[in-house]
Amino acid sequence: MTSTNFVLFPEIKEYASNLLQTADNHTIYFEECGNPDGYPVVFLHGGPGSGCNPTQRRFFDPNFYRIILLDQRGCGRSMPLGCTENNTLDDLVADIDAIRVKLGIRKWLVFGGSWGSTLALAYALAHTEHVSGLILRGIFLSRQSEINWFLSDIKHMYPEVLAALSHYLPLDERGDLLKAYAKRIFSNDNELASNASKQWNNFESSIMALIPRSDSSTLSKDTKPTPANIEIARARVQIHFIQNLCFIGERDVLSEVANLTHIPTTIIQGRYDMVCPPVTAYELSLAMPHSVYKVVPDAGHSAMETGITSALVEATEAFKNLNQST
Repeated sequence: MTSTNFVLFPEIKEYASNLLQTADNHTIYFEECGNPDGYPVVFLHGGPGSGCNPTQRRFFDPNFYRIILLDQRGCGRSMPLGCTENNTLDDLVADIDAIRVKLGIRKWLVFGGSWGSTLALAYALAHTEHVSGLILRGIFLSRQSEINWFLSDIKHMYPEVLAALSHYLPLDERGDLLKAYAKRIFSNDNELASNASKQWNNFESSIMALIPRSDSSTLSKDTKPTPANIEIARARVQIHFIQNLCFIGERDVLSEVANLTHIPTTIIQGRYDMVCPPVTAYELSLAMPHSVYKVVPDAGHSAMETGITSALVEATEAFKNLNQST
């Protein structure tokens, strides 16, 4: 018997977009697509700092789901772009729930990958009564051990990639990569900030997939390079969160999730994920024994790898099948 290979749904456009104005001068972009009367699902992007994109709409059956995507503070089309002031985990959780209230949604499915999985869990813990299900990918809990892996221990698997990140810096600053990059990325010298941001962002991109694709296979002749302001914003927001352990600190999320045992949960993890190694997903599955835990054997971190994409669409379809009458 062969397993079904699930693929992304066809491209769709948003039917509505809006802005949420916060009390502390952030403007949050969010959009809706799919079925306006459908089952609500909110997509939480990764990073921190990335922003949402049209491909992310395609994990969900647009005939069944009312799909809500948002750009987190400082990201994408939210303003001020790259702003780290009043930009914490609690702020993001509050924004998500404010969007829920604005849209008149009582409960929704929460879908998040990588940093988005952290945010999804934090949201579910804060607003449990408004979460009908969780689909989580590439689990990250912002623990010091996970930060250490990303910025140091990754050398055991990708020595040349970490070396490129380090060798961009003067020899006397290579002992603290985070501090050295923060100094440049937050510089008022736009050229310095832009160059350092590209180097920082390329580091993560280089370890995203099990089999990295060459530029020629992923970029069409019409693909434009990422604008400098987007590169800087992404790097600034990510570094800001990493410097603060993503505002989780010593919080024991693995103990807290015992309060979520009534929420249907699917955890999807690439076996060779070099950004968020599988041990965290495994530990989360043990802390949530009711969850469906799927390890994709031939994938890394990227949601766009065939096995991960298939598992994510399979999860949204499984949730749909359980809630067809809703």
